[in-house]
Amino acid sequence: MRVFDMIVDERRRMADLVSTLSADQLRTPSLCAGWTVHDVAAHLVTYLRFGQLKLYAGIVATAADFDRLNGYLTRREARRPTHEIVDRLRRRAGSRVTIPRSGYDPVLADIVLHDLDIRTPLAIPRDVPEDRLWVAFDHLTTKPSPGFAMGSRLAGLELRATDAGWSRGSGAPVHGPATSLLLAVGGRSVALADLTGDGVPLLRDRTTAPAPKPGPLRRLAGPLTVLLRPPPKDRRSRDAVPTVPG
Repeated sequence: MRVFDMIVDERRRMADLVSTLSADQLRTPSLCAGWTVHDVAAHLVTYLRFGQLKLYAGIVATAADFDRLNGYLTRREARRPTHEIVDRLRRRAGSRVTIPRSGYDPVLADIVLHDLDIRTPLAIPRDVPEDRLWVAFDHLTTKPSPGFAMGSRLAGLELRATDAGWSRGSGAPVHGPATSLLLAVGGRSVALADLTGDGVPLLRDRTTAPAPKPGPLRRLAGPLTVLLRPPPKDRRSRDAVPTVPG
C-alpha cells in the first residue's frame, strides 16, 4: 500500500474513533502536553485545506516557531464542535497537502503518533500495521521534518523494535515494542516504562528535559534546508517495510 493511501485510511479511522468518544473522553488530556483528546483531533484538520499556504505564512509570522504556529491553529479549530471536526476529517481524508518538498512520510508519522496520543490515555488498544509504524519510525530517525523538533535526542542510541525486527542507530541500546519505541522517539515519556536497555536513562533525560528554545535564525534554518533540497522522486511511494534491519 502506498503511503498516501495509508494516510487516507488513517484519517478515516481517526474520524471513526473520535465520533465514538464521550464528552469525558474528549476532555481527557492526551499525550501531547496541554492538549486534550478533542484538541488533538482538531490539530489533525488544521492543514487539510490551504495547508502549505498556512505553513508558509506561519513560518514568516512566527520565524518558524512550529509549536507556536500549531498551538494557534489548533486553538482555532478546537472551537468547532467535535462532529464538525469528524466531518472534516472524513470529507478531506484525501487531502494531498504535505510539508513542502518533504513527501507524505511526515504526514503519516504525524497521524500515527497522534492516534497513539489519543488511544494510550483512553486505554483503547489497536494493532497498528507494521508498515505504518515503520514509515513513522524511519522518518523520525533519519531526516525528521523541522516541526518534529527532534534535535539530538537520538544521538548515540541503538533503537530496536523487539516485535518487528527493525532497528536504527548505534550506541547504547533502547529496545521495546514498536509502538512504545515510536512514542518514546516522538518525545512521549510515558512510553519509556515499556523499554529496556542501557540507553533508556539517557533517552529519558533528553525527553523530559526542557527543550532549548533556538533563536529565529536557527529556527529558520530547518525549513530553508528542507525547501532547498530536491523533492522526493515519487511523493506517494515509499518502502514501507525495511529490507535490512539497522
